[in-house]
Amino acid sequence: MKECAALIDKPEQPSFFPEEVFEFEIEQSDEPLIARSGLVLPHQMAKALGLPRKIDSELPAPGSPRGKAASAFVMPILLMLHGGGKTLEDLRELRAEVSLQKLLKIKDFPASCTVGDWLRRMGKDGRGLDGLGRVNRYLVHKVLENDDPGDYVLDVDATIIESEKEAAQWTYQKVKGYQPLLGFLHRQRDGHSKTEDGAKLPGLIVADEFRDGNVPAGAKAVAFLKRCADMIAAGKKLSGVRADSAWYQAEVFNCCRELKVGFTICADLDVAVREAIRTIKEWKPYRGDRQIGETVHTMRDTKEAFRLVVLRWPKEQPDLFDQDPYFYHALATDGDEAAGEVVAFYDQRGEIENWIKELKEGFGMDWMPCGETYANAVYFRLAVIAYNLFVAMKALSLPKGWRHHRIATVRWRLYEMAGHVFWESRRVRLALATTMDKLRILLQAGRRVQALVAT
Repeated sequence: MKECAALIDKPEQPSFFPEEVFEFEIEQSDEPLIARSGLVLPHQMAKALGLPRKIDSELPAPGSPRGKAASAFVMPILLMLHGGGKTLEDLRELRAEVSLQKLLKIKDFPASCTVGDWLRRMGKDGRGLDGLGRVNRYLVHKVLENDDPGDYVLDVDATIIESEKEAAQWTYQKVKGYQPLLGFLHRQRDGHSKTEDGAKLPGLIVADEFRDGNVPAGAKAVAFLKRCADMIAAGKKLSGVRADSAWYQAEVFNCCRELKVGFTICADLDVAVREAIRTIKEWKPYRGDRQIGETVHTMRDTKEAFRLVVLRWPKEQPDLFDQDPYFYHALATDGDEAAGEVVAFYDQRGEIENWIKELKEGFGMDWMPCGETYANAVYFRLAVIAYNLFVAMKALSLPKGWRHHRIATVRWRLYEMAGHVFWESRRVRLALATTMDKLRILLQAGRRVQALVAT
């Protein structure tokens, strides 16, 4: 009993957490406050590049005098995707930013249901989708015009967007969804080495094609390749194409030679390729247990032969259905570099996975808003434009150290800054609750954007 009494009389230890929370009052304010002040950066970049005017000139005009111009729909969607919105309902968050709208001179922010109807209208006859394609072409050319001279490499790949929409089709991964094809352009690294060359312009999307999930990645490859090559601005050179085995096609190789563009494409290990590999007599050490060799190969419909650079490594245990003791990885190329350099050059293609991840996770393209495929195609292309606007912003306005940052980092560090707007007699002033370092970045970005307008 004495022990129990001692325990009862023992004073309580102070809790790590305070017992009382919200020791302050919460109320609504009519002050001109902004939660995402940094969104002025992509908006001003878009204006400096002339995007709103281009959007209105390329997309169908409103059906009545009271209708909204195309830019009244596109610009809010671009800002929403930059701000981290994923669904059309997230437009409401920006619509609530009254002071931001006033600062950016957005007069009438559209409702989410209205945007959904607009997406369907733009995609139904294809005119809106084609118009957005011309807008993206314009944006790509603007970025390339301001880039330093150099050669460029095209990386092509498809990605799967899972969806339970009724119109979604089954993919090869046994899930329903869509399988858009993407072409990414970036600077050629000198000597096929892993240097910092090309870091200024990483992963610019020059072409996209929104497809049903059951459409193979290699379908209409030549037409897509020509579209990508046609997107290259005057004075710039496309020097190479990299792709996986879906593009291991004679028509693709012939097209590359006609366009005078080099290619390094993963070979399909079909019967003919395996027979060619067996003719390789000399294998050299590469890395670890890998060996490298090469031979010359041709396909029935190719106009010229090409090199096969092959890696092989031993199987850990015998295969009952394949008695060959090695695994193989073959690359088809028309280049004359050493075999090891060809492999290293192709390995740089792995960066495309990060660019696709940025588009899908960073800009919300792992989800589609509409039941109609043609409306989702419009929404996807808008995300491509938002992504390219971000690439332009990093390359043309932000400091060099920010070029490797993902949208999530820029969103956290720059976009999500509290601000207070002051409207004075002849000017507008935005006061930001941030550090001097970030303020310098914003001021520097503003000067660079202004320089773009002057040119």
